[in-house]
Amino acid sequence: KILADVGFLGMPNAGKSTLISKISNARPKVADYPFTTLHPNLGVVRTSPSKSFVVADIPGLIEGAAEGAGLGHLFLRHLARTRVLLPLVDLSSVNPDEDRIEVAVAEMRAIEGELQKYDAELYAKPRWLVLNKFDMIDDADQAKQQFIEQSQWQGPVYSISALTGDGTQQLIYDLQTLLDKSKADEQRAQEIADGTAEFEDPRFDPNRDTPA
Repeated sequence: KILADVGFLGMPNAGKSTLISKISNARPKVADYPFTTLHPNLGVVRTSPSKSFVVADIPGLIEGAAEGAGLGHLFLRHLARTRVLLPLVDLSSVNPDEDRIEVAVAEMRAIEGELQKYDAELYAKPRWLVLNKFDMIDDADQAKQQFIEQSQWQGPVYSISALTGDGTQQLIYDLQTLLDKSKADEQRAQEIADGTAEFEDPRFDPNRDTPA
């Protein structure tokens, strides 16, 4: 298992390698064909001189990954220690006979299904949906709204272009905020458990002596 704060996952050619190379110091292989990622890629995302976090990109999932199809299932276990998962979905389609929203929704549900079948704890992690390749479509806002309506996705949704970097800055800043809070909450819980936490009002100290 690898130590990463954020894990990217998605279907082949979703743009995970392009995204991780854009926002971090990782330099994975990027090419216009499926399964360019053959092993997990790790990268450090620096959001300020004093703050950063680690992202991981695993090989593309395909339906049946939880039962052993493709390469992605071999690496799902590497996401066990992440704090948040980012399913990456390609919202562009070069096939005029395809409904791009319908295809994207099907891919998102396939990713969700594989996570659920693979491991309940992994499926229970916070997930932010990232809709990629918005530079390739004209009606970006409308497409995003249609996707949300059809998929009934309830969590955060970000629309980005991994290629141009559009939308990625807000995504990484929001991730840093989430991770900072998560780590602070864990530290506080540990201090309370250890009896080392300080309380401004002693009435909130669970370890204080109570009158007989």
